[in-house]
Amino acid sequence: MAGRQLTASASRYTSRKIRGRGAGDQSWQSRAYDMYHQVPEVRFAASWIGNAMSGARLFAGRRADDGTIEPAPDEHRAAEIVAQIAGGPDGQSKMLGAFGRHLTVPGEGWIVVRPNDEVLSPYSPEDGHDWRVLSVKEVKQQSGKLMAEIDGEEVPIPEGDPESMDPDGPVAIRVWEPDPERAIEADSPVRSSLELLEELLLLNAAVKAVARSRITGRGLLLIPKGTRFPTNGTQGGAEDDLIETFMAIAETAIRDPESAAATVPIILELPADTIADFKLIKFESEFDELAIKLREEAVKRFATGLEIPAEILLGLGDVNHWGAWALTSEAIRLGIEPKLATVSYALTQQWLRPILESENVEDWHRWLVWYDTSPLRVRTNRSETALQAHDRGVISDEALRRETGFDESDAPDAAEVARRFPAPAENPDPDADNETETPPTPPELPVDESEAPPDTLASAGPGDGLLAAADGLIWGALTAAGEKLRKTPACPRSERAKARDIDSARLHTLLPVDAAQVEQWRLLDGAWSRAGEIAGRYGLDAECLTASLDGYARELIAAGVEHEYRLVQTVLTSCLATAA
Repeated sequence: MAGRQLTASASRYTSRKIRGRGAGDQSWQSRAYDMYHQVPEVRFAASWIGNAMSGARLFAGRRADDGTIEPAPDEHRAAEIVAQIAGGPDGQSKMLGAFGRHLTVPGEGWIVVRPNDEVLSPYSPEDGHDWRVLSVKEVKQQSGKLMAEIDGEEVPIPEGDPESMDPDGPVAIRVWEPDPERAIEADSPVRSSLELLEELLLLNAAVKAVARSRITGRGLLLIPKGTRFPTNGTQGGAEDDLIETFMAIAETAIRDPESAAATVPIILELPADTIADFKLIKFESEFDELAIKLREEAVKRFATGLEIPAEILLGLGDVNHWGAWALTSEAIRLGIEPKLATVSYALTQQWLRPILESENVEDWHRWLVWYDTSPLRVRTNRSETALQAHDRGVISDEALRRETGFDESDAPDAAEVARRFPAPAENPDPDADNETETPPTPPELPVDESEAPPDTLASAGPGDGLLAAADGLIWGALTAAGEKLRKTPACPRSERAKARDIDSARLHTLLPVDAAQVEQWRLLDGAWSRAGEIAGRYGLDAECLTASLDGYARELIAAGVEHEYRLVQTVLTSCLATAA
């Protein structure tokens, strides 16, 4: 693969784009970076999003007629190109992690790609490419041209005109979240919170001042008797001596917070006719407590303004593991996947498709860079559901490995399977099968004990009422999902008339639906509105019941398997254990 040809065909930087972009005011990006360095909540949010994005996987795919993304075969040219992005999976992980921070704070970042035989980077193969992710402060406009700062050196970026550009020059790919008012400009969640974050810095300073005021003095203690000021041994007025005493104690308290000056008030003696008793005067204001409350409110407002659930920033201490799973899933869907889509779109338009077009690959315009977030979605209840479904033959071994966080390289080979599950030995005596074994003598039990099944289920097991209620919720969810499924690409218009004659709750067994489409088509949205009521009636955790039923229904739809009443008790097992 010729590195220079790849570089030439992928470049999309032009001076015309630079001129258009320069019309806007992007000074807010510098302020956003200042907040990233000064406000720990901003750094945490950006790092959380970056770390989450780094766990995703990039792959080449093609959008099918039903809207899904079909992965490219390993031998396809698109798959080869995407596999080499950023040097492979490790480099792609670092690249996505960096863009998690860039798209959250300034809303923009750059990718600079250079043939490695020119720069000899130790992190890339010599015949490959050196990929760098740069911030907006590292890519600047100078005299109408673009200059990138890489390892302390300025690297000029040639224009992307295919007729005049240098094939050995670096490629610059701009990745940004477009501003809704002016799409060529960048936008970010931190941008809308800049005023709030500056307010937070002021409140931090106020709280810091409050803490220091507690150190610099514990007040003024007035004592009756003749007025006497402590002196420093030099001559001076009484008022000057008092001021010097204040300053000396304050300086000592700041320099040494554990000194007596930090805890003992200044003592003054006043004439008995001016004060009747000891009196402590404290130098504090009502704003002290207010500043702390305002700071907490500012942090909550900033958390609300992010594109991930506020609880991610504020902490999950008051949320059980089911709620934590739900919040994390929501954060991936609303905060992580849109940013992954932004990076994927840039790589598709400015790298993959130009290369495919230059190499005359058939249907080059249909191939794209896409992302897989399944490594981020492994969760306890889904793993348990997968194990239970696999035991009943509902899902395949491959699906079980995927949902429990393993891949096909972890599958046992034929020799290991044979060792684990040896074939049963042949019976040497063919007549042995006809022999009737004498049943064992039943044990003698006390008169008040019996081997017969109890009249009622054990206390740890679900009663008939709970089983019936959960069964009804599942059937209702599958019915609603089937009605929505009729209106999706999974059910062609020519077949929808026939689909109306099929029970909605069983339609998923006839139409192919994968796990991603259950979410994409919102087949189960609103299906569990009564789960909280049922959980409260039978003493279960509402979030646990909702998550268990939802995971089970999703598995049924994706596997194309019909619901059975006998499986309901297994679905409820984890919630019953939690309630016990």
